[in-house]
Amino acid sequence: MTNSKTLALGAFALALSTTALWAETELTVYTAVEAEDLERYAATFNEDHPDIKINWVRDSTGVITAKLLAEKNNPQADVIWGLAATSLLVLKTEGMLEPYAPAGLDAMDPKFRDSDNPPSWVGMDAWVAAICYNTVEGEKLGLSAPTSWADLTKPEYAGHVVMPNPASSGTGFLDVSSWLQMMGEEGGWAYMDSLHNNIAAYTHSGSKPCKMAAAGETVMGVSFAFRGAKEKTNGAPVEIIIPEEGIGWDMEATAIVAGTANEEAAKTLVDWSVTPKAMEMYNVGYAVVGIPGIAKPVEHFPANIPEKMINNDFEWAANNRAAILEEWSKRYDSKSEPKG
Repeated sequence: MTNSKTLALGAFALALSTTALWAETELTVYTAVEAEDLERYAATFNEDHPDIKINWVRDSTGVITAKLLAEKNNPQADVIWGLAATSLLVLKTEGMLEPYAPAGLDAMDPKFRDSDNPPSWVGMDAWVAAICYNTVEGEKLGLSAPTSWADLTKPEYAGHVVMPNPASSGTGFLDVSSWLQMMGEEGGWAYMDSLHNNIAAYTHSGSKPCKMAAAGETVMGVSFAFRGAKEKTNGAPVEIIIPEEGIGWDMEATAIVAGTANEEAAKTLVDWSVTPKAMEMYNVGYAVVGIPGIAKPVEHFPANIPEKMINNDFEWAANNRAAILEEWSKRYDSKSEPKG
């Protein structure tokens, strides 16, 4: 009896110690990934690595970028998983990222990685600008669907357009930086001056304008294609419009924060972030992912997205980010929603 009790206690102790080992590594991961996807991302990662627990810190792109910069001398994050490449380039310039070449890097599209060797960041997927147009509200108000960015400045659209604030939203910033690249600096600011006349509000979330269009709170929301496809799948009367001039885009990307005390676990996560399994997970919501040949068509995504993606100069966008945001805020911030 004593022996069986001893054996049982020993087995119980082993089980406890094994459980403790599984939970012993925790990573603080900063992200701008859509909130409803975080549980799925962590669960899929934990299928292969149950010994690493992810503690998410999630907010919009601009807020996460500002938080990281504020913590430069006292980093709180271990890994950044799902932040705009343009933001990571800013952090790289500040010396805040730990260069690392993850296993499987050779399979990646070269556009989906930092150009240095080893790279400071690696891409996950691309998200692209789009206009969400509510067909019911548009018909009710006699407003035809736009086909171009230029259309959004039509006088009849006054008060019926919502877009993200580029200082807080990565989607907003990719719109503004792409307009400046496509139209030139003078033409880009002139366009935004005209667009500002029609804006009802600038939101602090890139997905909110499309959610508002889906709910009938606005006719047109400048957002991104993934959110439009999701709202349409959920039954909202929205059309996803890819403007004929071309669309801005950015990558969600991953990096290790320099100085992390959990470097091995951080490398494990970054290794996993570029696996085919991870790419298939990203493809649930994104039509373009970092490894060529993996992505399958996403329901309701317009077929012409790849050909409309501009030749985005990420280095230019990152190097000019502060100046662009300062100028934008000076001109247009009066219509921004209150923060918080």
